[in-house]
Amino acid sequence: INPDVVAAYPITPQTELMQFFADFVANGLVDSEYIPVESEHSAMSACVGAAAAGSRAMTATAGPGLAYMWEVLGIASGMRLPVVMTVVNRALSAPINIHGDQSDMMGARDQGWIMLFSENAEEQYDNLIQAIRIAEDERTRLPVMIGMDGFVISHAIERVRLLPDRAVEEFVGELKAMYPLLDVDNPVTHGAVAMTDSYMEFKRQQREAMMNAYKVIKEVGEAFEEAFGRKYEHIETYKTEDADYILVITGSTAGTAKYVVDKLREEKGIKAGVIKIRTFRPFPYYDVMDAIEASNCKAIGVCDRAETFGGASGPLFEELATAQHLRRKYYPMTGFIYSLGGRDTNVNHIEEAIDKLMRLAAGEEIPLVNYLNLKE
Repeated sequence: INPDVVAAYPITPQTELMQFFADFVANGLVDSEYIPVESEHSAMSACVGAAAAGSRAMTATAGPGLAYMWEVLGIASGMRLPVVMTVVNRALSAPINIHGDQSDMMGARDQGWIMLFSENAEEQYDNLIQAIRIAEDERTRLPVMIGMDGFVISHAIERVRLLPDRAVEEFVGELKAMYPLLDVDNPVTHGAVAMTDSYMEFKRQQREAMMNAYKVIKEVGEAFEEAFGRKYEHIETYKTEDADYILVITGSTAGTAKYVVDKLREEKGIKAGVIKIRTFRPFPYYDVMDAIEASNCKAIGVCDRAETFGGASGPLFEELATAQHLRRKYYPMTGFIYSLGGRDTNVNHIEEAIDKLMRLAAGEEIPLVNYLNLKE
């Protein structure tokens, strides 16, 4: 990708990622201007300045680092700057925890960023490449963050099929800067004050751009498949066609859920399926409902790796409830909170979730919020 500017501050479990990139810079493998800043707030601020100037800007962070960027996240999206950021998902404090959950990105879900989640290292690699084109498309011109689960993906060893540098370079193309700050022959103002007579119009334009992103993400996924043979859509369905019980999930645990689906079908004849959410913003409501309606669904279990304190269940649960409302189609549904602070969620826990779905479908009263692998 060879971005023009990369600004970052180290934070576990993102640290090694930026360390390796700093090595690329030192060894001349990229031409990027690498800025080792004093905080995550400064990292995003530097990316905002670089992108406004007409550069391709990228960064990476995790957990509390993303929280520290909070003010500038809205500035990047509000100024319509195509910054791309990897988020190595980490739990938010307190108590302090360096391990993975998705509370960081879910806490930023209304900051105007396009949001993608990855199941494994190769998907993270592919999502990052696609994110450049998604962010820089003139129909969107919005920043993109791509989440991968801390440690489970970021520090695990697995095979990744790398793509040729030249092919990736051709795929992402050259940045077409829009209204660059340093174009002195065509001066513009960036980040101006918007009073009551104009602020709402800016926000309406952001919403329209986010809605445009739905089509752009799909088109870029199709182009990626054509170029490299790897297919990506807003969601991935796994054996949902005849499924009676469906788990909706995002991130690395989707792999465990798929394994459990195979196991239960083979050993017990239980027809379960998985819907993995890749695109969280803009949320693919109709894709999800199309998959559910095409199945034999009797109950839905929504798996959240983040809390919404005071809400019905987790963030993903709320989106599924909205999806059903939009279609006026309602299914028995319950929520599962799992792997907060990096706690293991194994095969037995996923089986427990599907067992509860079976009981829910049979008419048993099941709590709206269920914690997997919780110490009682």
